[in-house]
Amino acid sequence: MKKLIFLGVLVALSLGSCQNKSAHDHDGHNHETENHDHEAELHEGHDHDGHNHEAEEGHSAGSGEIVLPPAKAQAAGVEVSTVEAGAFHQVIKTSGQVLAAQGDESVAVATVAGVVSFRNKVVEGMQVGKGTPLLTLSSQNMAEGDPVQKARIAYEVSKKEYERMKALVASKIVSEKEFAQAEQAYENARISYEAVARNHTPQGQTVVSPIGGYVKSLLVKEGDYVTVGQPLVSITQNRRLFLRADVSEKYYNALPSVASANFCTPYNNKVYALKELGGRLLSYGKASGEGSYYVPVTFEFDNKGDVVPGSFVEIYLLTTPMEGVISVPRSALTEEQGSYFVYLQLDEECYQKQLVTLGADDGERVQVLTGLHAGDRLVTKGAYQVKLAGATNAIPAHSHEH
Repeated sequence: MKKLIFLGVLVALSLGSCQNKSAHDHDGHNHETENHDHEAELHEGHDHDGHNHEAEEGHSAGSGEIVLPPAKAQAAGVEVSTVEAGAFHQVIKTSGQVLAAQGDESVAVATVAGVVSFRNKVVEGMQVGKGTPLLTLSSQNMAEGDPVQKARIAYEVSKKEYERMKALVASKIVSEKEFAQAEQAYENARISYEAVARNHTPQGQTVVSPIGGYVKSLLVKEGDYVTVGQPLVSITQNRRLFLRADVSEKYYNALPSVASANFCTPYNNKVYALKELGGRLLSYGKASGEGSYYVPVTFEFDNKGDVVPGSFVEIYLLTTPMEGVISVPRSALTEEQGSYFVYLQLDEECYQKQLVTLGADDGERVQVLTGLHAGDRLVTKGAYQVKLAGATNAIPAHSHEH
């Protein structure tokens, strides 16, 4: 009986302990929930304030604008112009060579056989006038003898024979045929002698420049022996030049539409437009050269004095015209990892970087397919200075602090 009473007391105590724990857990749960809700409310309020603050800062710094005060822009050589749609051409880019125009070059040749002796310092590129002495050909102490002296003797002998025949032909002592032969021999000897005696000096036969211009090349050197008719010095006037473009066969069907060309030289990176040099298209080939896959296209233009004949150049053939095309100067473009960008002026001191897609390139301007619109204010010069300003500028892009 006592055991039963003891067990009943233990059960009662155990049930009481469970109820107290359950009540404690329930109260604790409510307390934590309340604390959690309170913290959530505080955190929600904090996030709301923080979110607005970050959003405002993100809008200011993420606009991609560059601040460059007008004074600094002017000092950096920044120039801005309004984008306008206009005419442009399809372009075939190739290479070629500048050549001296036919009739614009001449070669001084040897009028007699002899040994070359340069009278003065003659160098390539030197300017010479028509009749300027270039070198002397000496035939002294040679087995063949001095050709000028031989021509003089032949002339004097034929002249005496002619004069003798002339006095006898009237009295029929000599026939008309004999007199005619004597006259012919005299005239031939006279012409030969006058040709070589004109520039003869005690030092030898002087060779002069046949035209005014520049010494293109020296074909002989001091002490060389030359024969009659051998080329000695090449002279060029450089007034008219040829531009020969070597065009791939795949563009053959487009050649009839070629109207003009621009070209860029390797020694000054300057782009020349044939329309500004009095240039014109002479012809284009109807077939590729032997052993070649290129068709020649030839232009002629005026040399303004800074184009070197013989130089190899990059050529931009201008073909079919296009209207309403947006194009920009090459100086407006910057390149980053294969992508091209321009810079737009938003206001007096703010600029923005703009990605563009490019099309045809004529050496001076480049067609823009996407990224620009008519009316945009574009940095045409000093684009890299604006780019550097964007890389080094610590001021947030177009905030309201300035």
